[in-house]
Amino acid sequence: MPTSSVPSSRRLLLWIGAPLGLLLIMLLALKSGAVPMRWSELFAALGLGSDLDSFKRSVFLELRLPRVLFAAVAGGALALSGAVMQALFRNPLAEPGLVGISAGASFGVVLSLLLGFSSAWFTGMAGFVGALLATLAAYGLGRRYPGVAGLLLAGIAINATMMSLVSLATTFISESQFRSFGFWSLGSLARASWGYVGWLMPWALFCSLLLCKQWRVLNALLLGEREAHHLGFDIARARRTLILLIALLVGPLVAATGGIAFIGLVIPHILRRWIGADHRTLLPLSWFAGAIALVLADWIARAVVMPAELPVGVITSLVGGPFFIALLLRNAKPAA
Repeated sequence: MPTSSVPSSRRLLLWIGAPLGLLLIMLLALKSGAVPMRWSELFAALGLGSDLDSFKRSVFLELRLPRVLFAAVAGGALALSGAVMQALFRNPLAEPGLVGISAGASFGVVLSLLLGFSSAWFTGMAGFVGALLATLAAYGLGRRYPGVAGLLLAGIAINATMMSLVSLATTFISESQFRSFGFWSLGSLARASWGYVGWLMPWALFCSLLLCKQWRVLNALLLGEREAHHLGFDIARARRTLILLIALLVGPLVAATGGIAFIGLVIPHILRRWIGADHRTLLPLSWFAGAIALVLADWIARAVVMPAELPVGVITSLVGGPFFIALLLRNAKPAA
């Protein structure tokens, strides 16, 4: 079974640096915004002082803190799911949307708007149900074929079907609903609230922990499905478990945040090149790196055009797209 060749000193540095880096980025994001705070005011808001007026305390507690926490959880979940998908499909270009999660969520949201249910809770629940049903449909179709090729083809078909239905449904919604859906589809954390954090954060952390516990079968899959089967793993059951966990983890988060590209694709790809493919290390570090990336992207999205904000999905695409192209060009081999 493949193991990491990363020196123990580097692993120790990563295990210490990842949570500390996340903490630092979160503090900087909490401090900055349309209502800036001094460090003393930030520490007061965190309960380590009293030098803070009621307005800034309200901004910090009701808007900024839940948003930063939600960004960390969503970014970690996307990167972790991407790492699992890339191992499951043995393809560095795999990411959570491959099995219809994002397209299903989009259809659920636009259908909710079409039926007149435009509140955040209704659209969020509709997006989650759409993501889950699309993923189950892709799995139900793909399991008829051996290996992951059937699941991949089914995911492509489900994605195409869902996006066609989304395009059809958007022709019947109002202009204001279309603008709301457009902003959601570009990715945004503006919906973040203590309500979302209160029920999504424990759920996401629990599902993330369950995925991290699957590192052994993911390591075995690096050798191939036949070899993993000879090592004693039930591959069909493992595939079913992994797909379901990814849908349950990413589905409700995508329903709340919309389409946030490249976190699930680029982060695991970079880490795998740097620390190796041992999923015992790769999975948790992908979570921390994804959390850092999305908190940083959301911070930039809020800071660039203050007091307005850019969709965070635009930031991740603007940074992740060219960076990924540069990686491909750097490692490209000349044609024979």
